[in-house]
Amino acid sequence: MAVAAVGRGASCHAVARALECATSTVVSAVRRYREGGRQELRDRRENNGRAKVDERFRERLVRVLAGTPEDWGWCRPTWTRELLCQELARRGLVRVSVATMGRTLASLGARLKAAKPIVECPWPGWKRRRRLHAVRCLEVYGPSTEPVLHVDEVDIHLNPKVGRDWCMPGHRRVVVTPGNNQKRYLAGALNVRTGKLTWVEGRSKASALFIQLLWRLASAYRRARRIHLVLDNASVHSSKKTRKVLAHLGRRFVLHFLPPYCPQGNRIERVWLDLHANVTRNHRCRTMDRLLARVHAYLAARSAQRSASPSLRRADPRRTA
Repeated sequence: MAVAAVGRGASCHAVARALECATSTVVSAVRRYREGGRQELRDRRENNGRAKVDERFRERLVRVLAGTPEDWGWCRPTWTRELLCQELARRGLVRVSVATMGRTLASLGARLKAAKPIVECPWPGWKRRRRLHAVRCLEVYGPSTEPVLHVDEVDIHLNPKVGRDWCMPGHRRVVVTPGNNQKRYLAGALNVRTGKLTWVEGRSKASALFIQLLWRLASAYRRARRIHLVLDNASVHSSKKTRKVLAHLGRRFVLHFLPPYCPQGNRIERVWLDLHANVTRNHRCRTMDRLLARVHAYLAARSAQRSASPSLRRADPRRTA
């Protein structure tokens, strides 16, 4: 196509732009045609031999990516394309170029991701699994008249949580921060059977916030003789003030503590992640009252619709300021 277009009088640059290829590619094709005719236009990659990247190569690459370089004896904590080429060559596979390794990684769906820091649970594995299994059995096989609620607290900052967003090349999202940060705290409870959310707001993450939630739950579930709460080991959940209120409520609440550093066992953690994604990340609220109004609106809509993103609707332009 390039040779035919140039033969009709078009310039190499115009042909390259029309065919969406490099100008050098058009120039090379025309030169080869003038020197050797049609024979020189044949694809010469047919003599390259068998493809270097086959299924065996891909399987080994996936296996290597499952670990870190230190797992395989290298003095480096993260992978590079060059190091992956060396590791696969060390395993007896064919050595490929860095560009080929990059295309192979893209074909596998591999991409650079930020590491997720966690704190490992100090309990033995069997003990941790047994506690989580007991909580799961309570949710599935517990009496229907005794609600099971996952409880946790979350911080709301006026300074927005900065996160990624889609932008055009050369542009970057700008988020104006108020400067002087303000904080509010929410204590929430998620009913794992109905999806109902119950939450309270406070100015500090102290025992008073959790006690306020207990009174709200006692009023919301007044017909339940017993309410099971699944929560972490925060001090506010077992303080003297909390134990006093629990005794005053007639021991209607039964606390089931999760293993230490086990947030994945608490389902309401997912609610807080969705709250940040839909409301607080990159927000542009100038006042805490405006931000809290959006937080409460999102939680109410999520509780009613049981959807992670109930706020996917057009905002009222009169209320976005």
